[in-house]
Amino acid sequence: MTLTTGTKLGPYEIVAPLGAGGMGEVYRARDTKLNRDVAVKVLPAAFANDAERMARFQREAEMLAALNHPNIASIYGVEESGGVRALVMELVEGPTLAEHLKSGAMPLDEALQIAKQMAEALEYAHEHGIMHRDLKPANVKITPEGIVKILDFGLAKAAEGTVQAGDPASSPTLTMAATQAGVIMGTAAYMAPEQARGQVADRRADIWAFGVVLYEMLTGKPMFGCETVSDTLAAVLKSEPDMSVLAVSVPASIRKLLRRCLEKDRKKRLQAIGEARIEIEEYLSAPTEAAEAEAVRVSPVTARRWREQLAWGLVVVFLIGTIAGTFAYLRLSRYSAPAIVAEILPPENTQFDFTGPSGGPPVISPDGHALAFSAVDSSGKKMLWVRSLDSQTAQPLAGAEGAANLFWSADSRALGFFADGKLKTIEASGGPAVVVADAPDSGGGSWNRDGTILFALGISLNRLAASGGAPVPVIELDASKYLGCGSPRFLPDGKHFLYAAGAADPALGGIYFALLDGKENRLLIRGGGNAVYASGLLLYHRGNTLMEQAFDPERGQLKGDPHPVAERVVENEIGHAFYDASENGLLIYQQGVGRAGGRRLRWFDRAGKELDFIGEMGAYCDLRLSPDGRKLAFNAGDPNSEIWVDDLARGVGMRLTFDPDTDHGYPVWSPDGSRILFGALTGKARKGIYQKPSNGAGAEQLLLASEPSDTQVCPTSWSSDGRFILYSRGDLYSLTQDDIWVLPLAGDHKPRPFVQAPAAAYDGQFSPDARWVAYTSKESGREEVYVVPFDAAKVLDAGSGSANASAGGRWQISASGGHSPRWRRDGKEIFYLSPDNQMMAVGVEERGNSIEVQRVQPLFRTTVAAFFSPYDVTPDGKKFVINTANVQNNPLTLVVNWTARLPNKQ
Repeated sequence: MTLTTGTKLGPYEIVAPLGAGGMGEVYRARDTKLNRDVAVKVLPAAFANDAERMARFQREAEMLAALNHPNIASIYGVEESGGVRALVMELVEGPTLAEHLKSGAMPLDEALQIAKQMAEALEYAHEHGIMHRDLKPANVKITPEGIVKILDFGLAKAAEGTVQAGDPASSPTLTMAATQAGVIMGTAAYMAPEQARGQVADRRADIWAFGVVLYEMLTGKPMFGCETVSDTLAAVLKSEPDMSVLAVSVPASIRKLLRRCLEKDRKKRLQAIGEARIEIEEYLSAPTEAAEAEAVRVSPVTARRWREQLAWGLVVVFLIGTIAGTFAYLRLSRYSAPAIVAEILPPENTQFDFTGPSGGPPVISPDGHALAFSAVDSSGKKMLWVRSLDSQTAQPLAGAEGAANLFWSADSRALGFFADGKLKTIEASGGPAVVVADAPDSGGGSWNRDGTILFALGISLNRLAASGGAPVPVIELDASKYLGCGSPRFLPDGKHFLYAAGAADPALGGIYFALLDGKENRLLIRGGGNAVYASGLLLYHRGNTLMEQAFDPERGQLKGDPHPVAERVVENEIGHAFYDASENGLLIYQQGVGRAGGRRLRWFDRAGKELDFIGEMGAYCDLRLSPDGRKLAFNAGDPNSEIWVDDLARGVGMRLTFDPDTDHGYPVWSPDGSRILFGALTGKARKGIYQKPSNGAGAEQLLLASEPSDTQVCPTSWSSDGRFILYSRGDLYSLTQDDIWVLPLAGDHKPRPFVQAPAAAYDGQFSPDARWVAYTSKESGREEVYVVPFDAAKVLDAGSGSANASAGGRWQISASGGHSPRWRRDGKEIFYLSPDNQMMAVGVEERGNSIEVQRVQPLFRTTVAAFFSPYDVTPDGKKFVINTANVQNNPLTLVVNWTARLPNKQ
């Protein structure tokens, strides 16, 4: 939570922000009771709201507050006010040691003076049974008077959750910044080997970190400056520090001290930090070895011989170093570093948004340095966020509002995404978003090294240059067999790719292996959703279990047996899981209970208060209340849905259709509630609109068969006089080229086109008096709700021709985007959903042959499952039944060097 100047937390008044720490945002505050300035760290909400962890933190903080040493920044206590929990500490002025080291190595005396004070602080804490656990330059401050102050003493332990020793999923013990905020880059460099192995750490881990910091002060660079965390940890476990880079002025006693602090076997390591303090004090009081290291004057001849000997010596040293370095590299390359598991929380005051039309899993950049994801803030605004994995904060990218289905460029410099019916790109560092192509409903994209973007659109895969141009079809799936495709993913050669295809026939749905020229396209794995190739392995999922299997990306061949990688990985509504991986050994996924697509039917009042729920969590899709509001019709099931009717008063559900080989959907009630219309969308039954008695008696009757050229047809509304049915015709999954048609149930019974918009029009809804029709259209470039008049006589006079709806005028109902209009029974109010899932209400009044549209009134926001008919409203407009998405806002799990946890990889 961000605090503003003047905010009060008990006696502490916020003065100004100081920055972000591992545990949250840090502020300068004024202690109004004691008239002093303090530092206030606001704890992250996800941490502060965990009662068990907070209680443990409170106990640890009280113990740490007892520390009283001039080189330890004091902890004053934990303050809670107005729902905000914060840690109050001593305010230490001056730069951190990390900032000092940006200018390079320190002079020997200066470095040792700092090290001496650090050792004194550690010695005092160890004597009181307290470890630091996260000693590093960023946690050491140097005041203008030259006094060293160690920050965050013991807070790593205070903040950590309950961990079982030796548990690989909690290995190694990370800092608060790592385990809670997802920041792991840089922390691993100061871990002792036993911490990297996941073993229980004691005070000797602090001694190791002290040695690493002293080495960095004397050399001006990290002891193990590897590019990735995996390489850093491998170096910590197997490589020896390079003492040759120490300046010649560093005396033998200090070199020996460094070696003893940096012993990998903690039994051989320096056993007490007090010994280090004594060694440093003895040198500072009598620096004799420094004098011996001064240059010695020699005769010119002696000097020449010395230079020759030095030259040969350097050659020998170079050769020996090269051989040793090569040997060390080979050893390191064969060594499997341990896996590190960390958590990444959503940015403050946001929640991850991976489901529905604004979803798509989080994605790691190809170089493994950054993470991109979608998140929505408390106002419902959706943004694309990018987080460098060596940073504690994520940054939103302006111009990427509503971003969905994110994907990186091959060089990790830019991102592709879908928003506002367009395919767009944006620089990861920020800048304007560039529209690349129209993409009204995409299932994701991928971007290869040649600058080609491959993206899914409905049942087709298309390619185009990232700079723009006309998309070229790569694969067109058979609409009679497939429901759609998505999650394309280029393989390393940039020519082959993977993608997921959904089909009513389970034998056809799954992960496909294809070639960019379209000459190869075959089923690789039956079932499952999205797939990712990394580290020589194919990652895919079976339900909520993430699997891996060896894979040849050029031949498209799986090898060996599959193995589980992680359990309880969350899926979305269409069965795609939330995970990604990079070639440098990073794996990210979200865990949760059940499926994000596991939905619940809930009741809300007009204020958004949840009143009750209907039935258990399930795979619900579209729903409609009966005209009297006493029954609810819906379709549910996966992959094929059946139609159900629920008697709301009795809480009893009745199945209406019984054909598991056909996907049924879009129920619509007759005006008297005696019959229900529904669509047969895919499967063995003939596609079209059917009707059946709502009490289950009698057989299904085909009312309107779809034309061979139709993708799908579905009913949307039945007029109150029983004479007309509105239905949508087109691609009901992508909603790209849909029209609204009217079917007369009297006269010639021939369908007429009613609304044919320049883009797509669908979901027509009769007003209660059947004089008006509300519908959704994309003709403006986004979904908006409109109303047009419905003249029954003109419709019937049109014969089989067009019953042009716009001849009598048209009124826009939604103000800034909207869909799914529903009428109140008296016809005086229209409800719809905004793009950010806010329920909206608009009053309407008839004025002869026109209507007057009143001001839009927002009612409440909720999580709505992304389906054609996701909610309905009671006749009086006071209650809403909504198909709510099972949002999983759990932290993301980030695993570094994840392959080390696989069988035969230890």
